[in-house]
Amino acid sequence: METRKQRVGGTLGKCRGKIFISLVALLLTTAFLCVFVHSQKDTEISNKAAATAGIFDNPLGLVLMPQAGESSTDKEIFKLQQRVREGRNVELWLDRLGWAFVGKARESFDSGFYKIAEQCALGIEKRNPQSQEAMLLRAHVLQNLHRFEESETLARLLVEQRGLSFDYGLLGDALMEQGKLGDAVEAYQRMMNLKPDLRAYARAAHMRWLKGDLEGAIEAMQLAVSAASPSDAESAAWVNTRLAFYEFQAGRANEAEQRCALAFSLQNNYPPALLLQGRILLSQNRFGEAVNVLQNAVTRNPLPEYQWTLAEALRVSGKENEASEIEAQLSQRGASNDPRTLALYLATQHESPEMALRLARAELDSRGDVFTHDALAWSLAAAGKWTEAHSEMQRALAEGTQDARLFFHAGIIASQSGQSADAERWLRKANELSHLLLPSERNELQNVAARIAKKKAAVASNPQKPFSLGPNTARKTQPKT
Repeated sequence: METRKQRVGGTLGKCRGKIFISLVALLLTTAFLCVFVHSQKDTEISNKAAATAGIFDNPLGLVLMPQAGESSTDKEIFKLQQRVREGRNVELWLDRLGWAFVGKARESFDSGFYKIAEQCALGIEKRNPQSQEAMLLRAHVLQNLHRFEESETLARLLVEQRGLSFDYGLLGDALMEQGKLGDAVEAYQRMMNLKPDLRAYARAAHMRWLKGDLEGAIEAMQLAVSAASPSDAESAAWVNTRLAFYEFQAGRANEAEQRCALAFSLQNNYPPALLLQGRILLSQNRFGEAVNVLQNAVTRNPLPEYQWTLAEALRVSGKENEASEIEAQLSQRGASNDPRTLALYLATQHESPEMALRLARAELDSRGDVFTHDALAWSLAAAGKWTEAHSEMQRALAEGTQDARLFFHAGIIASQSGQSADAERWLRKANELSHLLLPSERNELQNVAARIAKKKAAVASNPQKPFSLGPNTARKTQPKT
């Protein structure tokens, strides 16, 4: 009898949608996520180190700089730095040190450590220009810094030269982020065939979700959770958090909260789980609790997505001034931290539409997934370019992703493009997933639905009058408390 693992790993030939996405990309996502900050102390140290990299002719000058911290990863970094200083098997220890810095970047949400990891790779290449280990490390860093085309080039070389499981996964990651899903399918399937493990199952889960198969995503992510190891607590926390999101989307909030609690047991105050917990509380109108959770999340990871969600929680809690302060920080720093989310935020708020459009177009130059197409479509809509927005939105919807914000945007854009039937269909689908939206988005969704119902009633009472949704469907509104 076919096992559940065989079903997860063997369905690519039957359905091209059931493919696998980068766990690293997920960790940054989501959708996803460039500059992460764990604490002021760690950030100042890593960013200062990265900024001074140019003064060293030898990359070792940077990677051997003392690092503050008392975590097990910090202790491992210190030990490996000592090994490198001893001068024996330097390539081996530099490789391990580079991956230790990758681990530090993931657990601290500070991308400065990726730059230090890159210096480890360069140090290896200086001794051995053909080193495959250095190539893998550097490609991994480039992927996390959203330099996907460069990462793809290195990943292809690795696949040609040795073809290990992680090589195919890395290649698939780079292809997927650029919107080359057909080629990504093949790379991910090779990865799964070579080594079905947490990374492969996590990719399978996300891509099933991306293709609209929520229950399939839950099944694959459960396998990823079962494959998790206590020795990699951060990855275990992530897959539990992602499974929690799937449960939340499915309307099982209790199960989602239990998964978040498990993630916290693995990684205390884990920011992605805090963000999801805050969103769950917002969906339940538990605004005060949501503010407390989201303030903790933003303190540990002040990315635009986190700040935007906190600002919404503050505003519906009646804390207008605090919400405005967070939004000011988001607008000031978002372009460097996460330009795609800033573009979405500006377009949603109907602020600086030209800047939103510029950011979204620049993002699309290197990243061609459905959410980047959505960001561009929504920015075009904010700029009043409805025909272009409608065309771009079709690309965002092309993979069948079941996402409330995609449907909400599609409904508004279709309404303004004269596609009344499509507008009603997308807004109805958005309403079915409205618990995933932010409070102001839910409020606007309700307003649009009310306007549609009113105008349809008017048409029914006066059949000679043509039906039109009117120009106000994208108007900014304040959320209801």
